[in-house]
Amino acid sequence: MSIIERAVDKLTKNADTSTKGRVEGDVANGLDFPVGENVERDGNRIAEEASHSGETGDIADSERVRSGAPANVLEIPFAHLHSLGMVTHIAPRSEIAESYRIIKRPLLMNMAREDASDTVNLIMVTSALQGEGKTFSAINLAMSIAMEQDKTVLFVDADIAKATAGTLLGVSHDANGLIDVLENDDIDVGDVILPTNIRNLRVIPAGHIHERSTELLASDNMRLIMRELCQRYPDRVVVFDSPPLLLASEASVLANLMGQIVFVVAADETPQHAVTEALQRIGGDKIIGTVLNKTRSNPFNKSVYGYGYGYGYGHEGRYRSTRIEGDLGQEGR
Repeated sequence: MSIIERAVDKLTKNADTSTKGRVEGDVANGLDFPVGENVERDGNRIAEEASHSGETGDIADSERVRSGAPANVLEIPFAHLHSLGMVTHIAPRSEIAESYRIIKRPLLMNMAREDASDTVNLIMVTSALQGEGKTFSAINLAMSIAMEQDKTVLFVDADIAKATAGTLLGVSHDANGLIDVLENDDIDVGDVILPTNIRNLRVIPAGHIHERSTELLASDNMRLIMRELCQRYPDRVVVFDSPPLLLASEASVLANLMGQIVFVVAADETPQHAVTEALQRIGGDKIIGTVLNKTRSNPFNKSVYGYGYGYGYGHEGRYRSTRIEGDLGQEGR
């Protein structure tokens, strides 16, 4: 059975029988990770690691300066995320927090394997179509991994056209980001890495919309940046919020650079042919996991747990609480 067939078969079984990790969308959510603690100390840790490794490149220098400067800390709007039913520290034992603890564990276990690839800590969250909840899932996954005692998370908003994740996290619409680094030789990736008021979490914004974003993401410069990001620190997990695979060519380009793919499917919404076609655009050497989103436990409950996406250029979007059923495992290498 091929990777695609296994993934589709697993999704079908999940939709019919699985209740593990299912979450009510109107429940307040969160995690028990340190918030706003000693950003300057964390910046010193980065400086010390770079010093010990003997690496003094632009990325290490710029990231160290930015991470150690409290004035540049991105203040994530926890109350707003909490109101949207997302993972925050406000409700550390909520159902959605538990669900993402289940979802993240296989990803972290894959990273610990002796035969893991060099890019296994690069994780892309995507979907086939718009409105399936991949940005919701990407942010929640990053928040959940940030609670780990021995992991740091770099969240990359790689949905250049939408930049919805950055907006949700409080990033300014005019902030430089990934696409600006790729376009301008005088901007280093360290210049756009934002420390946050979560000690173990940093953010790279999408940057400004560019008509050649696909070509920029496919460039040799992008490959060098990816290698730098995934190899600089051994405790780092890099989570990418990607565009939908069937709606933007950038998603397939990004998938080729990743070690693991989290594929989000909306229950009773995503056509099976869309799932199959989207998975065909992912290389066969990738670890692919699935998250079934927008499920209902009671067939007589007519409430709709929605997630607004509206794919296209711009930064606006609508969000409501979402119900998630997560089942993420190794589908193939």
